[in-house]
Amino acid sequence: MSVTVDGDKSVSVPHRVRRVLRGPRPESVPALVGTACTVVGLIDVAAGVFPRFRHSRMHALAEVLPGALGPFAAALSLSAGVLLLLLAHGLKRHKRRAWRAAVVLLPAGAVAQFAYRHSVVGVLVSLTLCYLLVRHRDQFRALPDPRSRWRALANFVLLGASSLGLGLVIVSVHPGRVVGDPSIADRLQHVLYGLFGVEGPVDYAGRTSWTVAYSLGALGLLTAVTTIYLAFRPEHPAARLTEDDESRLRALLERHGGRDSLGHFALRRDKAVVFSPSGKAAVCYRVVSGVMLAGGDPIGDVEAWPGAIERFMDEAKAHSWTPAVMGCSERGGQVWTRETGLTALELGDEAVVDVADFSLAGRAMRNVRQMVGRIERNGYETRVRRARDIGATELERIRRAAADWRGTDTERGFSMALGRIGDPADGECVIATAHLPGTEDGPHGDLKAVLHFVPWGRDGMSLELMRRDRSADPGMNELLIVASLQAAGKLGVARVSLNFAMFRSALARGERLGAGPVLRCWRGLLIFLSRWFQIESLYKFNAKFKPRWEPRFVVFRTSRDLPRIGFAAMRAEGFVNLSAPRPFRSRGPRPCGHTLRGAPEHEVSTA
Repeated sequence: MSVTVDGDKSVSVPHRVRRVLRGPRPESVPALVGTACTVVGLIDVAAGVFPRFRHSRMHALAEVLPGALGPFAAALSLSAGVLLLLLAHGLKRHKRRAWRAAVVLLPAGAVAQFAYRHSVVGVLVSLTLCYLLVRHRDQFRALPDPRSRWRALANFVLLGASSLGLGLVIVSVHPGRVVGDPSIADRLQHVLYGLFGVEGPVDYAGRTSWTVAYSLGALGLLTAVTTIYLAFRPEHPAARLTEDDESRLRALLERHGGRDSLGHFALRRDKAVVFSPSGKAAVCYRVVSGVMLAGGDPIGDVEAWPGAIERFMDEAKAHSWTPAVMGCSERGGQVWTRETGLTALELGDEAVVDVADFSLAGRAMRNVRQMVGRIERNGYETRVRRARDIGATELERIRRAAADWRGTDTERGFSMALGRIGDPADGECVIATAHLPGTEDGPHGDLKAVLHFVPWGRDGMSLELMRRDRSADPGMNELLIVASLQAAGKLGVARVSLNFAMFRSALARGERLGAGPVLRCWRGLLIFLSRWFQIESLYKFNAKFKPRWEPRFVVFRTSRDLPRIGFAAMRAEGFVNLSAPRPFRSRGPRPCGHTLRGAPEHEVSTA
């Protein structure tokens, strides 16, 4: 099967082969039961809200499904339907807590079926679903996701809004029994009162008023109970790097950090880490929206990568997280796909400049040369130093300036950002600054722009962020990159990794002579999206320095997961912000201002 060396697989069996040897995978009962709960929940909600539905032919189906408790139990049907909808997603994700709740709810529905209507078929349907859950209980072992108390507020807002909307429908679907002609304001007031169990201004003929009152009260009670439960349940904070984890990662980077330009970004302290059995390799990740998102290649010895990857996949399976890798190299993608059976897709290209080959001479570099010369004639000066060689006072000024110049309120970056500047442990980082003598009276002195590089092994560095004063002359980024490349030799740096250009190959091929209509259409879409995301501008900015392009890949399980992974990646990078209000945020170290690796927060000069 495999040969182990110090606890790691030196000769590993691919995932697909291991899967065959272990035997066929069990049927996906969680997906079946989750889908059934979704359908049943929607029917139950419809049966509880719409009186015509309860007396139509569809009611014959609704009566034999779990939770549908008859025309005179609309409130119970509505509550059961909402609960089943809430549980469906958790069941599909193999969550143990959702399984426990469903195992309790389905027998209760069976008892209600028999007690209210003596429906043998309804009892059998409920018990059949419950039997499936109990029979395949070993498939519902997923541990809880990271969570904090702010989810109680989110539940209150979302479920409260849904209850308000459903309540307006419930109040309005009895036009023949409404007394008078109540206004929208009266109906809304009736719903708000009804959610709290108080009678409102709208009146109905017959027993309809009781049906509406019970339904609204059930929605209000359900909102209150679920919010209270979420508020008082134990927290499961997101895992973060401990001091021991960080020291172990630094030791691995010291020996193997030259393999991947993104290696140093594994030291972000808002990531978690899993190590291989021997500790010779590690995978760093963050969980976002149920996606276990790793960045770059595994850290450490390549021979130990399979062990770390297996631990990563085991952790994803234990929590029913969707595994994904953003920005891995071609070699890393090969190992990931070989060991896990996942699929890789080219995401873009990394711009790498070899210092020995860089020169401002020649026609190809004329625009950069002219821009740098113009800025230097305006009196700007540059300094390129290791972070350890900068005094504490100046370092603090640089840190404050970088935070103040961040172009958005949201801190950006995950797979290609470190999230801090000037930490004592990051003395090997390189900081390039631009200064304009004579402007010392400004809020940050004469400082006008900052570039921050992290180590890439012993002879390289990777651009982490670019920030500039918006009042400074255009071209600060070009000036500092040129200064950094020219000073790299004195710092012992032979290669510099610049920005990551997403979909670079599509942009480059799409503008060539003879490009086909599909490629031109794809390029046009990317240019359109560049209005909101720095796609084309970063590609053109990188291309100025004539780099060599290294492809980067996203690794995923199935194409169905790509939208979810894309949303999780945008959240992780800070392009989508769903943070809770500050009082409800989970406690933990807060990274300093940063942006997507090397991406200028302000306008990128393309002159």
